[in-house]
This record gives sequence, C-alpha cells and structure tokens, in this order.
Amino acid sequence: MKNIVYTFVLILLVSCNLDSKSDEIKDYREINETEILAYLEDNDLVAQKSTSGLYYIIEELGTGDQPSTSSTVTVAYKGYFLNDSVFDESAAEGISFNLQQVIPGWTEGITYFKEGGSGMLFVPSHLGYGALDNRGIPGGSVLIFEITLHSVD
Repeated sequence: MKNIVYTFVLILLVSCNLDSKSDEIKDYREINETEILAYLEDNDLVAQKSTSGLYYIIEELGTGDQPSTSSTVTVAYKGYFLNDSVFDESAAEGISFNLQQVIPGWTEGITYFKEGGSGMLFVPSHLGYGALDNRGIPGGSVLIFEITLHSVD
C-alpha cells in the first residue's frame, strides 16, 4: 500500500512539473512574439512570419541552389540578442553543417534562401534553445541572426 501511495505521489509531481514547463514555453511564445514585433517596429524592419513563428527578412534571395531541411550548407552568420549584444559570429567564409544538426529556427530559416542569398532570422525561443539557459544563452531568449548562404554542399 505504501508503494502505491508513493508511486501515485511521484506520478502527480511529474505531471504537475510537465504542465508547468508547457505553460512556461507557451508564455515565452507570447512574450517572444511581442518582443520580436517591438524590435521590428523600433528598427523599421518588415519581416515575414512563418506558421512556426519564425520571422525572417530576405535581403537577397540568391541565385544558386536552394537547400532542403536535410541539406549540408555553408553559412556565414552573426548571432545577437534583442539588445544587439553579439553572442556568436562565424568567420567571413562561414561554417559548414547539416541542417538537421542545428536549432529548428535554422533548419527552417536557411531553406528560404538560395546560394548567395542573405537576410535575417528572428528565432523565438521555442525554435532556438528553449526555456532553459543553454551555453550562455538565457532561457526564453529571442535570437537574431544575420546570415549569408554561401553554398549548398
């Protein structure tokens, strides 16, 4: 009987914890939406929004091959927060990676460009690193990336 009670309490605690994490992510989606829209307005930018919640600006579409979500690409980028503080930047020649090995915002966003294309991605936390701190990126952060797609390998 004691084991049944302990099991029930454990299940209850785990399910409450999962519910609170779902609420936390949902709250960040709304907060991130407001933050992105404010940033766009404050900086006189016009972006498109995908069904996933990713905002993007295509400055130059490019003329070469267009990657799929499973392509390996070479991209030059600069990543920064909404306060314009840079958290990561590649060299001008870019870095190569498979789009299945990066954050969902990149897996989706890079496919909007062709080789030679450039623009910006506004990645809400649910398409970035989520609600928890991750390698120096605060949980719930919107990430902005200036990108240039050098090649689809």
